[in-house]
Amino acid sequence: MGFPETRRVVVVGAGLAGTATAIRLMQFAREPLQVVLIERRPEYRSAGVAYHPSGNHWHHVFNIQAGRMSMFREDVDDFVDWANTEADRTGWPPRWSGFTFTESGPAPRRLYADYLSTRLAEAAREASDGVELLEVDGEAVDMTVRTEGGADRVRVVVERRSSPRTGAGPDPLTIEADHAVLATGLEERELPFAAGVEDHPCFVRHPYSEQGIERILGVRRDAEVAIIGTLLSAYDSASLLLRHGHTGKIHMISRSGLTLRTYPSDHRHHVLDLPAPRLHADGYEGCDELVRLFRDEWERARAHVARRHPGVPPAVVSERIAKSWEPHLPEVLARVPSADLRALLDRYASLLATLRVGAVPDITEFVDAAMAEGGQVVLTTGAVRSITATEAGALRVAVSGPAPARTVEADLVISNFGRETDYGRVGSALWRNLLRRGLAVRHRRTGRGVEVDGHGFLLGPAGVRIAPITVVGCPREGDEITRYGRMGAFTFNLAAIKNHSVGVAAAVLRDLESRYEEPAETVSKAVAHGADDAVREAFARAVRLDVHRMAARRRRDRRVAAARLASGLRALRGAMTADGEAAASEGALRFVVNIEATAELNDLSVTPRDLRALLELDGPPDSR
Repeated sequence: MGFPETRRVVVVGAGLAGTATAIRLMQFAREPLQVVLIERRPEYRSAGVAYHPSGNHWHHVFNIQAGRMSMFREDVDDFVDWANTEADRTGWPPRWSGFTFTESGPAPRRLYADYLSTRLAEAAREASDGVELLEVDGEAVDMTVRTEGGADRVRVVVERRSSPRTGAGPDPLTIEADHAVLATGLEERELPFAAGVEDHPCFVRHPYSEQGIERILGVRRDAEVAIIGTLLSAYDSASLLLRHGHTGKIHMISRSGLTLRTYPSDHRHHVLDLPAPRLHADGYEGCDELVRLFRDEWERARAHVARRHPGVPPAVVSERIAKSWEPHLPEVLARVPSADLRALLDRYASLLATLRVGAVPDITEFVDAAMAEGGQVVLTTGAVRSITATEAGALRVAVSGPAPARTVEADLVISNFGRETDYGRVGSALWRNLLRRGLAVRHRRTGRGVEVDGHGFLLGPAGVRIAPITVVGCPREGDEITRYGRMGAFTFNLAAIKNHSVGVAAAVLRDLESRYEEPAETVSKAVAHGADDAVREAFARAVRLDVHRMAARRRRDRRVAAARLASGLRALRGAMTADGEAAASEGALRFVVNIEATAELNDLSVTPRDLRALLELDGPPDSR
């Protein structure tokens, strides 16, 4: 068949979310496509703040097990296999240079940049004819939409870096695209309590930066250190100090006082089928009553796990419960007024984070041991009100909370990232312009992230799509909470981003590729809910064939899978005609099949390993 002119998709942000989406676009595309991957900080390519090597010491490991870090949910062993057989270990320190990575074991976060860049290059090399990758350095600062030939197109304005020699930057670059994907990552929050000390030599605002790591490791060993936060970033900084022989007191300070749970050393991801929480009262009776019901049901669930699943280690019971409750929470949250929902999310943010994910022993062992009574690490519960400089050159941290107000004088103060969830307050020029133009709106129910539909398309003030712009990752936090019941850090962690990348890439290509045709509602119903067993069977087989096509990472394997899919679509069309249904076009059937195939690839009700077996990805679906 003849192809239309090459389409262009701009992906803004080349961290995990943007790189994963670019990989999926090149993996799924079957017609000419140019994927433009824009990154404002070249050192963040294929890494972002979480994984870039200059800001992550070799002691910074993934908080979850290495076996859960594959970029491909349908290929659970991919990261471990890469680390053991493909990774270039030149320059690795002794601890890791001869290390054999396992599913349940640790791995340094800095390796992920090499892993993702390798898989990105592989996707470009194995892409279909006419599919190419273009990487651009610069910051996307604005987007406008215009209609051309009956279709909306996006104009992306990119500012490029100034010259170190002259201080002048080249003129902004304007890129015309058929679609834009926003993968902008975490937005940084302003810290009012530290406004007067952000440039102080004893204040570390960015612990995941090369300068931040140098200052943490450069502090004298007996120095008094204060760390703002008590979860993952705080553990990373405290552990880094302790592993390098720090002897001075380390104060970890947070409003919640919560700390990380430690995964068992042999932990493997698992999904339990638990009874639904009984939170569906006839009416909403306020935050306090909802919290009371939640606590009661939580204890009931804990007792059920202990009785029916005695082999589940205590450290992961809360994760198992939280995961099993996700499908039931959207209905519960729909009854909660927006103001109350925001208050609950703010109040219990840290608790939700600790319930949903833990950390491997490599992260917690040094810190927890030093946190024992009378130990070197002091846990302080309270809100940081101010940080001020002393005449002696140190910093004074004022803390208020449940206990009487107190101060901590420190030779070094380390702040965590301070994530901004309210997109009406973010400093990004791009997001400010998108909101100003009405191309995006803050998430109304939660105040976290922006409004998107079920496929990740930005929604405007009227609650409808007004531009060919989709979103991956952090900006979808509010939607993840209200649509899927995903709480805490799970709203923007690796698992959610992997699903976003699959769903967005598939949705974009359904919009752009000529082989897809939006079906009439009657076709969708007839295919998905056909009365005839032959139609249902043919549909299920076509979906499985499309899953195999989407999961194939080698060009030759995709060609085989695509040919089988074409045959399966013809069989589906024939079954529908035999059942008396009006003939549907192949493009319309392909559209419906692809939506279901995408949903199957993104099925979070099972573990990735179970998903692979369920989808029969270790052999062709027609081999049985």
